[in-house]
Amino acid sequence: VLQSSNSLKASYEDWLLTYGLSVSPFHLRWQTALFNRQFYSWGRWKPRFLYLWFSVGMVFGIVAMFGSVILLGKTLLQTLTQMLTEAPKAQNDRMLQVVVSVPSSALCLRAVPGVNLPVSQLTYFFSAILISGVIHEVGHGVAAIREQVRFNGFGIFIFIVYPGAFVDLFTTHLQLISPVQQLRIFCAGVWHNFVLGVASFMVLFLLPAILFPFYYTGVGALVTEVAEDSPANGPRGLFVGDLVTNLQDCPVYNVEDWNSCLGDISEKSQAGYCVSAATLQQLSFPARVYRRLDGTVECCSNNSLTDICFSYSNKLDSQLYACLPARKVIEASKVCRSNMDCHKDFVPSFCVTPSLENQTRLIRVKHPPHIDMLYVGHPMHLQYTVSLSSFVPRQNFLSIDLPVVIETFCKYLISLSGALAVINAVPCFALDGQWILNSFLEATLSSLIVEKHNRELVGFLILLAGSALLAANVALGLWLVTAR
Repeated sequence: VLQSSNSLKASYEDWLLTYGLSVSPFHLRWQTALFNRQFYSWGRWKPRFLYLWFSVGMVFGIVAMFGSVILLGKTLLQTLTQMLTEAPKAQNDRMLQVVVSVPSSALCLRAVPGVNLPVSQLTYFFSAILISGVIHEVGHGVAAIREQVRFNGFGIFIFIVYPGAFVDLFTTHLQLISPVQQLRIFCAGVWHNFVLGVASFMVLFLLPAILFPFYYTGVGALVTEVAEDSPANGPRGLFVGDLVTNLQDCPVYNVEDWNSCLGDISEKSQAGYCVSAATLQQLSFPARVYRRLDGTVECCSNNSLTDICFSYSNKLDSQLYACLPARKVIEASKVCRSNMDCHKDFVPSFCVTPSLENQTRLIRVKHPPHIDMLYVGHPMHLQYTVSLSSFVPRQNFLSIDLPVVIETFCKYLISLSGALAVINAVPCFALDGQWILNSFLEATLSSLIVEKHNRELVGFLILLAGSALLAANVALGLWLVTAR
């Protein structure tokens, strides 16, 4: 039985070796030489251009190394400040939302699957990580071939659930070339991630022009999805394909306007609506007035889904309340802030304002040709449960989701590729920053610090500080994610 078990183990290991596979706890790795010819083709293409390209990348990598330390330092101070404040800012306001970075360019950001990253976003997240890692390693591989370093192979790995890539270079060749040549190789990954981020930003910025033959913009925000539990869901609500043009009196030409209008509505007091004195007298009916627990006033006690309590001031400036049918009051009414806004054609009118609970708003959403949607609730709930696009298809057969997919994927590439560049530039053990720092010190301090072991000691101390800085950001970042 033991001999059979050993034979099976040997066969399994031979099978893994044949296909370039390596399996260990939390780590699956695949390496191949299938792409070596392509890498050598890239590395020998226009040598002069590649020399300039990677020389620029070298300068960028060195600047990024120092910049990443400053950025992580500011992020750490921000995190500590956030922990000490009673009302911390939203996580989206943080400068750098990095939680974990592991060797060989695997990356995990503060978007933890199953914790604060929606399942619908997982494809974007993992695809962007993989592409960012592949572009990073392609940079290293092409730069190494350009500097006459032997290229052994390219591979992909999965660490826990996070994908990444790597290149296998001949270490002896790396050690024999000059520090400046080493810098061009070690900085190439960070440089390529930066270029990928810039390219993704350009695609995102030029997307309206790119998609112009198929989609037009500037006419409103197109509804692409309404969550089942959304307050906007229902027969008088929003539907996929609706084009939102106004929120109250705030015009909506794109998704940015939609978010901006909701933000303004949330921050400002509830808007009122102009109603003539005759209409007010006709629609109102006697009702008991009482105060809610938060101090606001309610005057509709019939649990109606159509009536809302409105407040207004008469000529004596006394506060009056009336329970009115919301749709009849609001439809074709002008938005106002005071009675002065309603003086028109000498018709006595009042500015009636919905008397709602704190943070609750009544919002009129225009989406012609349909009847206006009247939304009662917190504006942010509307923002989080309705997905929209600024792109309207010119033909019915065109997908309304395609521009959203491109936009979202570009945003993930910008974020993840940029984060990968920043993290790998940190002078930290096992990251690109370690080799960038060592080569930089050899290139700049060899004449000032003659003894090599003294230069290595300086590098070790800097790496120790950089590793501690990154570890502190990781620890506090994870604490914020799990605690909140």
